[in-house]
Amino acid sequence: MENKNAYKRICVYCGSADNLDRIYTDAARTLGGLLANRGIELVYGAGKTGLMGAVADGVLEAGGKVIGVVPENLNQPQLIHASLTHLEIVSDIQLRKARMSQMADAFIALPGGYGTLDELFETLTWA
Repeated sequence: MENKNAYKRICVYCGSADNLDRIYTDAARTLGGLLANRGIELVYGAGKTGLMGAVADGVLEAGGKVIGVVPENLNQPQLIHASLTHLEIVSDIQLRKARMSQMADAFIALPGGYGTLDELFETLTWA
C-alpha cells in the first residue's frame, strides 16, 4: 500500500520477554498490521521474541517492511527475527539507539523493561 502519511518509518520500542499475557502480544501484532496497512516501515531492535517479535510479525504478515538494528553482541540466530526486510548490525547499544533514532520519523513505546524505558527517554532527550 502506498504511504500517504507524513511518517515513512516509525520506531517501536518494546520488550522481548516471552510468556506475556496474550492481550499484549495481540496488540503488538495489530499495531504492526496497522503500520503496514498505512505503508509505514517498522524500525526496531530486530528481536524475534516477545512484543518485538509480535510487532514485526504483524508488519510482515500485512506485507510491510521491517528494519532491524542490532548490536554485534546480540546478533545471534536465537535472538534475531529471521524474516526481516533489512538487518543493520552496529558495534554497540549506543549506536543502535542512535541509528534507530536517525531512521525514524516518529516513535512508539509498548510495554517493556528498563531497556525500553532507556530507549524512550534517550529519544525524548535528543528531541
